[in-house]
Order: sequence, then structure tokens, then C-alpha cells
Amino acid sequence: MPRPKGSKNKVKNLKGHSAADYAAALAEKNAEKDQLNGEISAIMAQITELKEQLKSKKAAVKSTDKAIEKLQEKLSAEQAKEAQQAHKAEIDSAVQKLITNGVSVEEILEKLQ
Repeated sequence: MPRPKGSKNKVKNLKGHSAADYAAALAEKNAEKDQLNGEISAIMAQITELKEQLKSKKAAVKSTDKAIEKLQEKLSAEQAKEAQQAHKAEIDSAVQKLITNGVSVEEILEKLQ
């Protein structure tokens, strides 16, 4: 079979198409492009709004974290104070037991050191 002449990449002129057809297709594609650009701008506006919301939420979380940290510090200080008071009460009760058993104050001081 003989090889066909001409390039396969050659633009073929289709019969029945006119400049009006191309103009209509071009107008349709331009309208589609405008619609897509409108959607893009709407999405970008939503993204901007969401970024602002995210920024405010992060600031709220940061302030909440600071408040939590302060409360934890107060809690640990209060627990340390209670532990110290409990230890002091324990020492006082031990000293009272030793005094009731007839141990002298000097011996008690030696045991505490």
C-alpha cells in the first residue's frame, strides 16, 4: 500500500465551519473563563475570611494557654504549701509523742538534726 502524501500534523480545513462558528465558540469560552475567574475570586475571599478567623482563634488559644499556665502555677504553689503544712503537723505530732514519753528537749533536738 502506498504511503499517503502530506504531513499528519497538517491543519485540515473542515467544510461547513465559518468565522461565525469560531466567534461563537470563542465567546462561549470567554464566558466560561469569566465564570471561572468569578468563582476563583469568591473562593479567595472565603480563604481570606477563614485566615482572619484562624488568626483570631489562634490568639484566643494563646491567651487561654497563658491563663492555664498561671492556674497551674498557682495550683502547684498551693500544693507545695499544703505539703509543707502537713509535714510541719507531722513533726509537731512526733515531738508531742516524744515529750509525752518523757524524752528531754535536748534529745528531741538531737533527733531532729
